[in-house]
Amino acid sequence: MSDPIPRKGLTPKFWEKKPLKEMSQTEWEALCDGCGKCCLNKLEDEDSGEVALTRVACRLLDDSTCRCVHYENRHEFVPDCIVLRPDNLDTHAYWMPQTCAYRLLWEGKPLPEWHPLLTGTPDSVHDAGVSVQFDTVSEFDTPFEEWEDHIIEEPT
Repeated sequence: MSDPIPRKGLTPKFWEKKPLKEMSQTEWEALCDGCGKCCLNKLEDEDSGEVALTRVACRLLDDSTCRCVHYENRHEFVPDCIVLRPDNLDTHAYWMPQTCAYRLLWEGKPLPEWHPLLTGTPDSVHDAGVSVQFDTVSEFDTPFEEWEDHIIEEPT
């Protein structure tokens, strides 16, 4: 599969040399591993604050590619879709997937060995079994009361 995220021409290992807040838009977007997990609906325990990912996908997620089908204008369809930025990561990192590059770098951790920036291929996230490729259910077909039945465990 060709990589929908432009990663060519970036400084090698820029994420190790540059703080998140100093990255260009292209560098920021290149951090996305394409797992699709951020587009899964989540359940948050009101008492503990613990967040659980579910297999219940946003209506715009194509689970064959793990990409948003309307990324550029997704807010027209899903107004509460969050645009993750360096200046709001501190308030959103807690619900991001444990394997997410944005969360990992914000926590001072390295990228996982399967990350496309390290492997040079966008398929490495799928090959590593970390994506939600072909493993989601539709939010239209899954009543909210059943979301708990679709909680998934994350690899760490």
